[in-house]
Amino acid sequence: MLELRHLKTLHALREADSLVEAAERLHLTQSALSHQFKELEDRLGLSLFIRKTKPVRFTSAGLRLLQLADSVLPQLRAAERDLARLAGGTAGRLHMAIECHSCFQWLMPTIDQFRDAWPEVELDLASGFSFAPLPALARGDLDLVVTSDPVEIAGITYVPLFTYEALLAVDNHHALASKAFIVPDDLASQTLITYPVERDRLDIFTRFLDPADIEPAQVRTSELTVMMMQLVASGRGVCCLPNWALHEYSSRGYVTARRLGEKGLYCTLYAAIRADMLDAPFMRDFLLTAKDTSFATLEGVSAAKG
Repeated sequence: MLELRHLKTLHALREADSLVEAAERLHLTQSALSHQFKELEDRLGLSLFIRKTKPVRFTSAGLRLLQLADSVLPQLRAAERDLARLAGGTAGRLHMAIECHSCFQWLMPTIDQFRDAWPEVELDLASGFSFAPLPALARGDLDLVVTSDPVEIAGITYVPLFTYEALLAVDNHHALASKAFIVPDDLASQTLITYPVERDRLDIFTRFLDPADIEPAQVRTSELTVMMMQLVASGRGVCCLPNWALHEYSSRGYVTARRLGEKGLYCTLYAAIRADMLDAPFMRDFLLTAKDTSFATLEGVSAAKG
């Protein structure tokens, strides 16, 4: 009666928090996913979750199946890894770089889990802030780059990890804290605090200020997110961060988060990989682990489109 696909879809619904996002993660249409749930509920004679609730509320039957999924799916993944080792491809190299200061929050747990599962793979991590990582990837010096700025390079494939909203952090007593959303003109008189990278790699410039031909009054840099938040909280500037990086501080009342533009500024994080590496078993497992970890640990991310 029960099939693995049922456990996978129920697990995806819990992680994605809506039928639409769960369908995206599973590469199904929403109607196909709804039909699958309806078919299972008809078989069981029980409802698994309450429709039209956000976050999704599971029934007792749904919660029991989620307990089963939490037990079975990790065992399935472990078995698949063992079979991949038996089929070969256990050894290799995964040298990566990141172009995201806030990524360590989900990347480090991913790396820890991957290292345990693939001890034969040589793993190395470098910051992509002091050199150009994408050309290094194309040359073969790196094997994976985490980036939000895909550049068309022959032989490089971009695998979407997740989509997030970029928000503006302001002091709780700042005049902008009372606005429903921020427009580019609002930043013309502000000190903008950014990470120390080129402005053409910062979405706040390339996708928000530059199209409106607006310059902030001053730009100040800081390498650490916590230092940026301290500067913002003390009224010495504003800064743009991913919603999942800012949530830790805004949820505790340290700063106020505001949407950029009426419809928001949404960005996608990618894993850039050489095309010949896509079929390596350890690379496929790393990408799956990275997606699972990010959805499990980050607040406000959604399935990437494309």
